[in-house]
Amino acid sequence: MMSQITLTILETSDVHGNIFPINYGTNELQPLGLAKAATLIKKIQQENDYVITLDNGDVIQGTPLTYHYVKYMIDEPNPMIEVLNYLQYDAAVVGNHEFNYGLPIFKSAVNHSRFPWLSANLLDKADGSPYFGQPYLIKEFGNGLKAAVLGVTTHYIPNWENPEHIQGLDFKDVFETTKQWVKYIREHENPDMLVVSYHGGFENDLKTGEPTEPHTGENQGYRICYEIEGIDVLLTGHQHRQLTEHVNGVLIVQPGFNAQFVGKADITFEKNKGKWEIVGKEAELLPVGSEEEDEHVLKIANKYETKTQEWLDQPIGFIEGDMTITDPLAARIAEHPLVEFINKVQMDALGVKISNTALFNNSATGLPNTVTMRDIVSNYVYPNTLTAIEISGKDMKEALERSASYFQLDEQGEVKVNPAFSEPKPQHYNYDMWEGIQYTINIRNDIGSRIEHLEFEGKPVGMEEKYEVVMNNYRAGGGGEYPMFKDRPVTKSSQIDMTELLANYFLKHKTVKAAVNHNWKVVK
Repeated sequence: MMSQITLTILETSDVHGNIFPINYGTNELQPLGLAKAATLIKKIQQENDYVITLDNGDVIQGTPLTYHYVKYMIDEPNPMIEVLNYLQYDAAVVGNHEFNYGLPIFKSAVNHSRFPWLSANLLDKADGSPYFGQPYLIKEFGNGLKAAVLGVTTHYIPNWENPEHIQGLDFKDVFETTKQWVKYIREHENPDMLVVSYHGGFENDLKTGEPTEPHTGENQGYRICYEIEGIDVLLTGHQHRQLTEHVNGVLIVQPGFNAQFVGKADITFEKNKGKWEIVGKEAELLPVGSEEEDEHVLKIANKYETKTQEWLDQPIGFIEGDMTITDPLAARIAEHPLVEFINKVQMDALGVKISNTALFNNSATGLPNTVTMRDIVSNYVYPNTLTAIEISGKDMKEALERSASYFQLDEQGEVKVNPAFSEPKPQHYNYDMWEGIQYTINIRNDIGSRIEHLEFEGKPVGMEEKYEVVMNNYRAGGGGEYPMFKDRPVTKSSQIDMTELLANYFLKHKTVKAAVNHNWKVVK
């Protein structure tokens, strides 16, 4: 009679610094975070003999807690790593946001981890070896069961990241690297199960196969499932989606973001002629919301959290007038004082006459009359720095047309958001609003022909003329499908995070007036 066993894979991904179940902008409770996920993870680890626990990337950055740690408590151990160590993670995969605070911060996190960081396609430029040492993990269990986990990271990172944060790294194509290493592992390790943990997602609809995004190579999960043999499970992330599916016989999992869910894959094996064979694969996403917080995780993170909360509540300045947001779409259709303020800070910081920025998400509430650090970090949610680049008038027009595609008209002729900016992942951060130029967006025109009356200092923008524009480092690298910015000459840059620049502006000026100058408009 054949014996049967089940191996459970637990996956977290895109945790983004969330330990406590709160929204830092409001301190309201939220059904998320590693403190709740820990209770679920420990329970499953204790109830099963065969468990692999993995983080799929983007774990050390994303909340005021991680930001405050990096800025003010760096001599202490990294709180995110302390929690993963306590939960006895088997491995973590390098995510793109791991580099946001700079390579020394990430290297310190890696050094303090009691588990390997996997990424087969991030190589050391000096010798071509995997930069973080280990491309894959082998875990063997007492009954001879052998599992392999290969880690890979979206190679699109140089399009977003500050070049200083990724010096010495070579980003190889995920698909080609995965193909090479899957073959190597199958031949040299002969595992009973091969898992690919990919900090990346899917470029095609999982049911129809239709492309869902431009073929930039940022996400290659669909192609991996169909064109690489030998993969049993593909763990994914990066897109912040909630997915469990079988794609061409490969079990795929993507557990959302902010530790709202733990991904769970159960792989059933039977012994056949002395060899373990997979006879079943199922996956589910386990919501953490109803779980109690793990007391030890709270204890680990408490000193970091206490100091973060004190820092967040410090008043740093005042608003004269109204800079709050009640309707995010309205704040994108007509100029809003918050957006104008951010653009003005960017222009002031680098001494540039033209700027662009986005309202990153729909949870931004704007700034109240008395401004604290909490207000700033809840509105400006990314650790961006500033870059000024030299672009042509043609580049400017193309970038504005890309932004103008954010809008559509519904059947009643009302303005709505183009689904391309909201599905499968909200991308409101890819609609930019500009200061220092004049322009009109006419939504009745076809996409690509919507920008009218484009002027700088009272004169039409010349398509061949050069203009200096300040923007965040993500956009300056071409991120968000803005290829017209990529590789343009950098004229100035700042290594100070935008949240600090905004705070510093208040500390210098004390009071800021909420105002707009109506340099652009949307018409229909």
